[in-house]
Amino acid sequence: MAIKPVIDLSLVQSPRPMASSSSFVEAPQRLRAFVRARASSLIVVAALIGAMSGLFVAAMSAAVEFLHVVLFQIPMGARLSGLSSVDPVRAILAPSLGGLVLGVALLLLLRWRPGREIDPIEANALHGGYMSFRGSIVVALQTIWSSGVGGSVGLEAGYTQLASGVASSIGRAFHLRRVDQRVMVGCGAAAAIAGAFGAPLAGAFYAFELVLGSYTPASLAAIGVAAVTGHAVARAFSPLSLGISIRPIGEVLGQDLAIAAILGLLAALTGIAIMRGVALFDTLLSKVKLWTPLRPALGGLIVGLLALVTPQVLASGHGALYLNSLIAMPVAVMAMVFVLKALASIVSLGSGFRGGLFFASLLLGSLGGHLFAAGVSTVLPGRDLDPGVYAVIGMSALSASIIGGPLTMSFIALEATGNLWLTTAVLVAVIVSMQVTRELFGYSFATWRFHLRGETIRSAADVGWIRDLTVRRMMRSDVTIVNVATSVADFRAAFPLGSKTQVVAVDADDRYAGIVFVAEAHGSNDHSDGSLREIVHYRDVTLLPGMDIRQAVAAFDEAEAESLAVVETVDRGRVIGLLTEAHALRRYAEESDKHRRDMVGEM
Repeated sequence: MAIKPVIDLSLVQSPRPMASSSSFVEAPQRLRAFVRARASSLIVVAALIGAMSGLFVAAMSAAVEFLHVVLFQIPMGARLSGLSSVDPVRAILAPSLGGLVLGVALLLLLRWRPGREIDPIEANALHGGYMSFRGSIVVALQTIWSSGVGGSVGLEAGYTQLASGVASSIGRAFHLRRVDQRVMVGCGAAAAIAGAFGAPLAGAFYAFELVLGSYTPASLAAIGVAAVTGHAVARAFSPLSLGISIRPIGEVLGQDLAIAAILGLLAALTGIAIMRGVALFDTLLSKVKLWTPLRPALGGLIVGLLALVTPQVLASGHGALYLNSLIAMPVAVMAMVFVLKALASIVSLGSGFRGGLFFASLLLGSLGGHLFAAGVSTVLPGRDLDPGVYAVIGMSALSASIIGGPLTMSFIALEATGNLWLTTAVLVAVIVSMQVTRELFGYSFATWRFHLRGETIRSAADVGWIRDLTVRRMMRSDVTIVNVATSVADFRAAFPLGSKTQVVAVDADDRYAGIVFVAEAHGSNDHSDGSLREIVHYRDVTLLPGMDIRQAVAAFDEAEAESLAVVETVDRGRVIGLLTEAHALRRYAEESDKHRRDMVGEM
């Protein structure tokens, strides 16, 4: 009879294995001890990470600008997506051939580094903040190339990947504790976003909401210092003007709070459509079974054709995200740019270009907010809505739906405008957008991609410690074993009352056969002349060493057992340990309390 675990382990594509400690430079032992022992030392490390992240943002921005100048022959200092027109031949050839080069590089990369790289959210959720330094560089280079050849992707994915990857390596060099290691990854992401958008508050809350999954006073100082430092360094060294430029806007009235809620609803529906569109386009290309290098080439060709209509679809769209110029667009042109930019982003990400949707969601939200204001003013002439106000509200609401950081988007609006009353209207729209997205879809763009890969995480909240608490770590390996063919009488002689609680039975081939309870063997007279086969329990129920605590507890509940044997594999059935439900629950409670104390900074 085949032995089955109560819960089957899912087969999912594994991320890249973590590098061992010998694969990077370690700090001297005394310095490591000094940093680990003092919270103020972590703030100094966070400032270093922030400065490096700001440099990364400036360098990556300069690299993309250089590619735009070379490939599209635009003036130095100009933004590709901010131009009124580009050379038609270059508009088609640059993204098409660039996509082909990217596709070939991806194919070759699979031979050198099979598997996938871990991003900051997944690293903090599942791996205790451990990321691959080399992998982060690879992702950053892919993002630079994708945006540099005109792919409609945001640079923020590359910014945060590289900054967080370096921060993770620094944390490992100091042998930081798990909770501090996760904070360092958050510092890298906070500094990168603060530098990219010129918004240190938004960068800090990006780390709290998306990379750490929670806000704690213990992490505030490090994250805040990193964000401010990253912002200052990026502004000092960047050859391009980072941040969002918004002209003075009109007065925000009480009616705008209610109308903002309606815009938040529409933004959520639009965000869900865009996120599903990326997955649907990827699925379509998979069904066509197009050769891997041709997928981004096809995506680049489509983007190039769209760029013939309007260059605003090219690259991240940062150049188009100057609300001064957006306000001056005719409504029909603005609607066209909105549709084409959404299509270009879906095609680019779905075909394999590397990047994110942050920049695109800001641009699309701004356009959508302006269109919404124009539409309301047309239908209700008495409601003369300020397009600038609703461009900011729409920008934040759509980004909150796609990116998943409500306070992050609210602070971007606050830091871009300095208008607290407008930020209140933004907060209303963001709350509605997030709630509707959560109810109807349940994911942000990052967690949606995890879902498509078979992962169950919904945020960067640390659940990796639960997966690390495996049956192998909790089980007892000193298992007493008896042959199932042994008679009950012989068993009683070998195991008197009080000697053992339970004994694992195996067959002649050393395969698991069940569990015998010593008290039951001594108390039953009905089977005194028979073998142990008549009184074994849980014949077909076992645990596997790779199961985590949740799977183990579910197995105990389903089998209604207080203890279960652990077998090496389902096929072999060789017993390697025993685990009791009481011990599993106690270990879970201990680890949960330790995790809680680490999160709030208790000693």
